Amino acid sequence: SWLPLIFLHGLGDTGHGSAEDFAGIRSSHTKCICPHAPVMPVTLNMNMAMPSGFDIIGLSPDSQEDEPGIKQVNGIPSKRIILQGFSQGGALSLYTALAMQQKLAGVTALSCWLPLRASFPQGPISGTNRDISILQCHGDCDPLVPLMFGSLTVEKLKTLVNPANVTFKTYEGMMHSSCQQEMMDVKQFIDKVLPPTD
Repeated sequence: SWLPLIFLHGLGDTGHGSAEDFAGIRSSHTKCICPHAPVMPVTLNMNMAMPSGFDIIGLSPDSQEDEPGIKQVNGIPSKRIILQGFSQGGALSLYTALAMQQKLAGVTALSCWLPLRASFPQGPISGTNRDISILQCHGDCDPLVPLMFGSLTVEKLKTLVNPANVTFKTYEGMMHSSCQQEMMDVKQFIDKVLPPTD
């Protein structure tokens, strides 16, 4: 039997591109599920309809956020599931893991930020995912979600969950994309957090 890795794509993308990226690093006991976000108007892009997990209103750290849309996106034990996402998908993965009551194995959050970060407590979360393992990765040349967003996110994450379980990796010269080293780091994280149960 296999264990699911759920990867949520970024704004305007589909699950097909993510599935291709993960095909080469999948372990034999895992299967990457890459769902497509629904097509909806996105305020940031002049209300153009595109695949989107929630509306993005602005890109500054203090922009209004689509709280109802983010909260709406919510057989295998949950503690054997890793949420993964890139950009907007990574933002949803982080928020979901911190807000949900079911225990998860971990989160990989690539080139993203923690949405609604001010809504979280100043100290550790009280939920079941206080000890969750999180791998956060970011390119140091990302023009869309600047590295500052990743740095602010990791600082906040280390106050919400066990800081020993939070890993932040940056990749020199990487823009709003992925690279082979990042994918290998993701594979290593998956193999550590979701070992085979045979």
